[in-house]
Amino acid sequence: MNSAGEGIYGLDLEGKGTFVNPAAAQLLGYEVKELIGQPMHPILHHSRPDGTPYPREECLIYAAFKDGTVHYVNNEVFWRKDGTNFPVEYVSTPIRERDKIVGAVVVFKNITERKQTAEMIQRLAYYDILTGLPNRTLLHDRLQQAIFAGQRGNKPLAILLMDLDRFKEINDTIGHQNGDLLLQQVGRRLQNILFKSDMVARLGGDEFAVLLPTIAAPEHTALVARKILKALEEPFVLGGLTLDVGVSIGIALSPEHGEDADLLIQRADVAMYAAKQTSSGYAVYTAEQDPHSPRRLALMSELRHAIEHGELALYYQPKIDLKAGHVIGVEALVRWNHPQRGLIPPDQFIGPAEQTGMIRPLAQWVLKEAHRQFKEWHQAKLNLPISVNLSVRNLQDPQLLDQVAGLIQASGAASSWLELELTESILMVDPARAMEVLKQLSAMGIRLSIDDFGTGYSSLGYLKGLPVHEIKIDKSFVMDMRKDKNATMIVLSIINLAHNLGLKVVAEGVEDEETRDQLAAFGCDAAQGYFWSRPIPATELSRWLTESSWGMEGRR
Repeated sequence: MNSAGEGIYGLDLEGKGTFVNPAAAQLLGYEVKELIGQPMHPILHHSRPDGTPYPREECLIYAAFKDGTVHYVNNEVFWRKDGTNFPVEYVSTPIRERDKIVGAVVVFKNITERKQTAEMIQRLAYYDILTGLPNRTLLHDRLQQAIFAGQRGNKPLAILLMDLDRFKEINDTIGHQNGDLLLQQVGRRLQNILFKSDMVARLGGDEFAVLLPTIAAPEHTALVARKILKALEEPFVLGGLTLDVGVSIGIALSPEHGEDADLLIQRADVAMYAAKQTSSGYAVYTAEQDPHSPRRLALMSELRHAIEHGELALYYQPKIDLKAGHVIGVEALVRWNHPQRGLIPPDQFIGPAEQTGMIRPLAQWVLKEAHRQFKEWHQAKLNLPISVNLSVRNLQDPQLLDQVAGLIQASGAASSWLELELTESILMVDPARAMEVLKQLSAMGIRLSIDDFGTGYSSLGYLKGLPVHEIKIDKSFVMDMRKDKNATMIVLSIINLAHNLGLKVVAEGVEDEETRDQLAAFGCDAAQGYFWSRPIPATELSRWLTESSWGMEGRR
């Protein structure tokens, strides 16, 4: 016992020390002679780990006297002579003499290092190393606990997921070290504006989450989202640069949107994607957004069938030259005539198709059908450029350039018959990739257009560098011109901006003669809208082209 590494001491029935080995004295900071004959509990074991008194009658060391069994403990502390303490693991064993208990022996060891290792493992398992915030695992655990608590108390809760806009661009521009500093600053700002009962977590990359374990009402989450947006509006200073960092937030509520942690996180992620697509800052989950809902998954399966079995059709809306007063091209818009559900609007299947990857075969079908229709019109001497809309997934499709090049070659006409339209937000998702693809498309002789201009967030410097030929003013501005002077000034400003950059301008959503005349007075190059024609099938458009005063006769 004298040579053992563990601390060992013996007790008589009064709790006084009868034997203390050198290791025990060293661990406790005493000389051996200071402990012999002294009551050990008041010296070593007078308080629990939290500092509260530890009565001798409750101590498991002395329980060995009473029940005659061995007791093992690993969650208590011993106190040193200098007033400090350390966590211990000990075994208390009764000493018998002729079947009579005469004392006990305690064998203990300092488990500080083991505790520290366990805490480090715990921290690695449940906390993000970079920011010190809870990680995805701990968030999931706390979220599930909050759901159970909410079920018992009939109280709603909310989970907010968010990621930083253009974080990859920031990382690539000023380096990953500054990107890490940005994530740390974002984490601190989120912690500073929320209550202590709320949890801020980093899920990985530039994705963060906020758990609101109790909310007064569902509307409360919108206030929190706006508070977060405001907190992150203030510029960040990194590497000597001042940066504005946007954020997109998705919100899911329990029990309204589910009572399972995985489901709520998934639905908050869906809402976050919707917020990013609409540049709205934040969005609350709705089933209509969700590509994973059973109805939408079934719809996507049916869309694949529709592409393969001829249920889709292209409708065409004429674009009119405002100065000459005749058609100069058409925009192709896909329609789905479902055998059971009837005509399904594009906004019900285009978004889910983008989110599930079905946008790729859909775009391939649209391009092929537009090419087929152009050849038919070309043979009938109706030579009109056709505009086709592309999504961000299409720009990321490695087969896009080859497909477009093949269609141009097979058309037997100049490549200018095909025009491609892209939204501002699409261009900003991956600017480098967008620029590379657009340059190659432009080199093929294809005209490029920015659709829904004014609703995105591309910078003028970026716009100036794009190889585009025209911009299309979003219909929300055009349709408000008659009743909103600000909308009118926005339209005029866009027209002047585009012309100064050498770009053509097309206005969407023209529904009356007054708006047409005002756009013409502003110098707008072309327009489209119900004033001339709704989107119509190819057969009706062929008749419109030959019979309308704005059709091919006017063009000739």
